[in-house]
Amino acid sequence: MEPRLPSAITAPLGRFLVLLDKWNRTHALTALPPGERREELLLDVAILLPTLNVLPAGAKVVDLGTGMGTPAVVLALARPDLQVFGVDASAKKLAFLKQAAMELPIPNLKTVHGRLEDLPPLAADWGAAKAVGPLKSLVAWWSRHGRPGAPFYALKGPDWETESVPEGWTAIPHPYVLPTRGQRVLVELRQHPIET
Repeated sequence: MEPRLPSAITAPLGRFLVLLDKWNRTHALTALPPGERREELLLDVAILLPTLNVLPAGAKVVDLGTGMGTPAVVLALARPDLQVFGVDASAKKLAFLKQAAMELPIPNLKTVHGRLEDLPPLAADWGAAKAVGPLKSLVAWWSRHGRPGAPFYALKGPDWETESVPEGWTAIPHPYVLPTRGQRVLVELRQHPIET
């Protein structure tokens, strides 16, 4: 697997990085140096794009702990026919994401403010998270916010295997390499079918 950003979304992603740089000067949204942001925030999450192919138009996609919109922005631009929700407890980061959705524009990108354990269930068809928490926490949040049987993807480093996979779930690793940041793993989490 190799992450690739579609050429059709290059221009809006460029505008996203410009806007992030502008906001970062006053709001301190990220400690990443500007030269590392494209690879870490955008190219890295492009590994998710092929997994969206199974989703029909109108499906509900959720980015848990989106921060400044990673991976929500890339997902929403690549699939404008999906409903994409960036969920986060940081009002400051979501204010930036709302502004990005308005300026770029990304009409299918919405924000949800709140703690994942406190929000009403989102009933999502597909979910992902980047650098948010251990697999145990991610599974607990996804059990609350995903539809039964809906897939969930965690963007992890190569040491992900030190985390325990919760009972009743299977973790399928999809390793890939970033140009300068090295080995990464997309961990696909699937719940075992409930026996009747």
